[in-house]
Amino acid sequence: MVDRQLEREFAIGDEELDLQIEGGLEGLDVSSSSEMDQIYEERAETYEINEIVEGTVVRIDDDEVVVDIGYKSEGIVQRDEWENDDELPEVGDKIEVLLEEFEDELGIILLSKRKADRQREWEKIISTHAEGDEVVGEVTRKIKGGLLVNIGVPVFLPASQVDIRRPPDIGDYIGQEIECVILKIDESRRNIVVSRRKLIEEARNKLKAKLLDEIKEGDLRKGVVKNIADFGAFVDLGGLDGLLHITDMSWKRIDHPSQVVKIDEEIEVKILNIDRVKEKIALGLKQKFPSPWDNVETKYPVGSTVKGEVVNVMSYGAFVKLEDGIEGLVHISEMSWTKRINHPSEMVNVGDEVEVVVLNIDTDKKEISLGMKQTQPNPWDEVAEKYPPDSKVKGTVRNLTNYGAFIELEEGVDGLLHVSDMSWTRKISHANEMLKKGDEIECLVISVDEDRKRIALGLKQMDEDPWETRIPEKYQPGTIVKGTVTKITNFGVFVELEEELEGLLHVSELGTDEVENPEEIVNVGEEIEVRILRVDTAERKIGLSLKLDATPEEIAAQAAGEPTSGAPREELKGGTGGGAGPLFSMPQAESESEEEADSSENQETPDDSGEGNIDNEDEEEPASE
Repeated sequence: MVDRQLEREFAIGDEELDLQIEGGLEGLDVSSSSEMDQIYEERAETYEINEIVEGTVVRIDDDEVVVDIGYKSEGIVQRDEWENDDELPEVGDKIEVLLEEFEDELGIILLSKRKADRQREWEKIISTHAEGDEVVGEVTRKIKGGLLVNIGVPVFLPASQVDIRRPPDIGDYIGQEIECVILKIDESRRNIVVSRRKLIEEARNKLKAKLLDEIKEGDLRKGVVKNIADFGAFVDLGGLDGLLHITDMSWKRIDHPSQVVKIDEEIEVKILNIDRVKEKIALGLKQKFPSPWDNVETKYPVGSTVKGEVVNVMSYGAFVKLEDGIEGLVHISEMSWTKRINHPSEMVNVGDEVEVVVLNIDTDKKEISLGMKQTQPNPWDEVAEKYPPDSKVKGTVRNLTNYGAFIELEEGVDGLLHVSDMSWTRKISHANEMLKKGDEIECLVISVDEDRKRIALGLKQMDEDPWETRIPEKYQPGTIVKGTVTKITNFGVFVELEEELEGLLHVSELGTDEVENPEEIVNVGEEIEVRILRVDTAERKIGLSLKLDATPEEIAAQAAGEPTSGAPREELKGGTGGGAGPLFSMPQAESESEEEADSSENQETPDDSGEGNIDNEDEEEPASE
């Protein structure tokens, strides 16, 4: 495309053109225009695009410098090819320029002083340098993948070759003068790749060999922090990096290495270990100072009470700092005599100041066991005195289980009310049949075990045992009473004689003939008249009969448990199998109650539903009446 502005700027008159031509062709016969054209064409044939030629500055304008290269028209060099601090040539000066392009039919020639200078510089660099040579240059700018460094010509420094560790921003090197080594020269593409990292590595290898030869464990060395990770910091000792682990930075607890050291900070460290084969060095900072554990048993003797700060709370306990570098563990079980703690955060939080008692010290493992509850009196020390056996106490139902109810007498002091101690007459399968959470009740203390922290309570013991006098007196053998059928089994019928008191009407007592199905004789809920066969106060059983016309002799024999006729009667068993036990069984002994509580109290299962697990099909058959 023709640049009309250039045409106007360089448009000159014929007279001026003739003078220029005469000056450039002095000594030649130019009388004939055809001869002159022939001369220009011969000269033009000697010029090639991208060739460096020498020319004379003939004019300097605001935007261009006009240069005569001996062609039929002058060439143009843009003035901005000279930097602000560069000195402009003067008219008549000889300069080298690169022939870039022959313009349109007007013959305008585009020249470049900058490209000519670069080509000369490139030729100079190629002639004086080879791969592996060290060069010095200034970083001029950042480009994709690296930096440009001016060593006379722009060369490429890849980002991976800037340093041993890639810096966060390689642009920080712009304007700095750096040393590099030439990695590769591509003459055809006029490209040079250099590396700063290789020079640093070579220097560090020499320093590393010297360092490993000099240092020994226990030495103190100065180094510069080069990198920080979560687990520690890498310190440059001069040729080799050593690892300063977070656990070796300070005797006190730290969460991150940046709390102790900073990047590029010079620190003095102690050499802890040297692996000369793998070229690894372990460093320590806290080892420069005495360990606070050296005289810990003197400062914190077992049994002493001290104050500390909670520095960490875990699911199993809380760590308490006694001083920098010394922490002890308060286990969750050592936090309170009375409170039932699900998580230590219910008692303490990070930053709290607490008073603790030193329970144990392990200097080898550097562990201290602490207790918080030991700073307070143990309420169980006074339990035997406050709750003696046979004393009446009041409490709140705290939890219900299938074997009993836990009654809170005071904070942290519970007693167990076993199901067998709830009623003299009623058979209870689950504590929620009698009680519900939150109920306030009065009980009798049966026994106290201070060592096992157990208190056995009784509810039925608050009243007189009806089996002692009332039941035997009221239900004499031979007496005919009314009752309600409550349950029918394959071996007999249960009849409620009064509230919470049942007797068994065995199948053999339903009629004179053998009865295979008791439901053919009676129905659940039906009120019937029965005769008392006998009352067993030891076994707490009442035997009944539907045969109301027995003789006094038969009544006496039945009351004594003797058969009235035929073979002796075997003990009646409950259920359908021969392996079932007696239908009625005595309430569990106190020792059995304690065993159940002992095995379950620490793993109580709250019964929030309030529903019991009553299974009347599991009733046992009574002994023979």
